Amino acid sequence: MRIDSITKGYAARAVLVTFLLLSVSGRAFALREDSQQLTQLLGEAREEAAELAKDADEMESLIRTDVSWQTHAEMLDRVKNHVNNMARIVAKLSETRSSGSELQEQAVDRILPLLKELATNTTAAINYLNQNKSRPKTDPYTQYLHDNVETAHQLSSTVSSLFEYEKSMTKIAKLKNKLELSEQ
Repeated sequence: MRIDSITKGYAARAVLVTFLLLSVSGRAFALREDSQQLTQLLGEAREEAAELAKDADEMESLIRTDVSWQTHAEMLDRVKNHVNNMARIVAKLSETRSSGSELQEQAVDRILPLLKELATNTTAAINYLNQNKSRPKTDPYTQYLHDNVETAHQLSSTVSSLFEYEKSMTKIAKLKNKLELSEQ
């Protein structure tokens, strides 16, 4: 039941992101060409965000099992590594942000706050675990993990939606150019 409501929530967010992007004039995105480097980095971000979401799910599921705090620490380290990898990708995206289309700039702008939230929650969970070296099953630790799951899925959904939307818009622009050339 909970998974269905989470899935519906992420699907609704993806539809909302797509709607918001579609509501902006297509001409605004046609002013500047897409950056191939940004497209590649968004693809990397999509893959890393998917892995992060998977590990965040696994991390939260540890609460319902009888595992040691060391197992939690190991899993948190995996999540932290994904967050750090995303941070490196986002840093590259930010450096080259202005070289791409407005859509690509918006993608970078939407990813950054989600990544910051993940970093904050992951750091808080690590600090809590370091201070309470026992089998963690109470708030605020469980809340950090729950928030990470939601944010990781939101990040993954957002990056994936923006990546797919960008690919679609690029295809549409190429087809439009072909049509315009054939009409001349």
